[in-house]
Amino acid sequence: MPGTTTGAGTSAGIEPIEPQSLKKLSLKSLKRSFDLFASLHGDPRPPDQRSQRIRIACKVISGHLGWVRSVAFDPGNEWFCTGSADRTIKIWEVATGKLKLTLTGHIEQIRGLAVSSRHPYLFSAGDDKQVKCWDLEYNKAIRSYHGHLSGVYCLALHPTLDILCTGGRDSVCRVWDIRTKAQIFALSGHENTVCSVFTQAIDPQVVTGSHDTTIKLWDLAAGKTMSTLTYHKKSVRAIAKHPFEHTFASASADNIKKFKLPKGEFLHNMLSQQKTIVNAMAINEDNVLVSAGDNGSLWFWDWKSGHNFQQAQTIVQPGSLDSEAGIYALQFDITGSRLVSCEADKTIKMWKEDDTATPESHPINFKAPKDIRRF
Repeated sequence: MPGTTTGAGTSAGIEPIEPQSLKKLSLKSLKRSFDLFASLHGDPRPPDQRSQRIRIACKVISGHLGWVRSVAFDPGNEWFCTGSADRTIKIWEVATGKLKLTLTGHIEQIRGLAVSSRHPYLFSAGDDKQVKCWDLEYNKAIRSYHGHLSGVYCLALHPTLDILCTGGRDSVCRVWDIRTKAQIFALSGHENTVCSVFTQAIDPQVVTGSHDTTIKLWDLAAGKTMSTLTYHKKSVRAIAKHPFEHTFASASADNIKKFKLPKGEFLHNMLSQQKTIVNAMAINEDNVLVSAGDNGSLWFWDWKSGHNFQQAQTIVQPGSLDSEAGIYALQFDITGSRLVSCEADKTIKMWKEDDTATPESHPINFKAPKDIRRF
């Protein structure tokens, strides 16, 4: 079965730890993993036992002819769509993994997708500078939003207003009126590609991450920056908002960090380092954070404590190079039980909870860090 999960074994006199931690992490990074809690958290909390859900790959879906770069779920949880470097958007059934529909129209790879919960619309963004609105009743592109000067890397729909935010290689996050196609704001201030964005109903309504290593919180009414977070040392390629807490996580090659909204106060770092470029993150309501890397690693974290309780490694489909194990997009389905990963070997993998996992077979060896430091 594709994908491997961590088991744990004990040998005489050695404290049990996850075998992949032993293989993947150097002594220095193991030492650093007892690091990095914010002083404003006080004593670190133990992991939430309900969130320690071991996952295994249960289904591999093939069909794209290029790297799969983006994914979005239907609010009704019946289907999901993926965008690829083969310039197509494919719509798949969640239950069976069967292909329902292929949409063509982009002339470069599709890097961002979003499905509206208020209208029968799908939005896509690609390296061809185009942002398109597709009517899912007619399966046709009905609008294009023109204005980006280079490739568009990410997009997000506002949960309560009919607006769309897109970020791209022109270092600007653009805010569009869905109906009129008018550009409401060009949120400028980043010095490099805007590669991640999310929106929420309360201030800050737009949050962006960039290759310039900063995260910006935006005041949507004024079209200006509320604050700039400069904690990362490398590109912030992924940010993910918690489903109900007023917190979010940001991922960079140096660390995964957690922040509190609305002001962006730094809470703490996750307790280990993935040692790869992290392209995507997803969080579900069970407080499981998943991060996916360029090397095909899929790490599962407990949101509250920052403990890394599982490390899985994707397996490339036969005929692909081992270097094509990168994961570019991640999303939980609406229930939060299934996880979909989009990969460089042109496949889409679905991950489910392992029903056979027990505390004995997959023990949680969490040790609170002794040295609580802010950075």
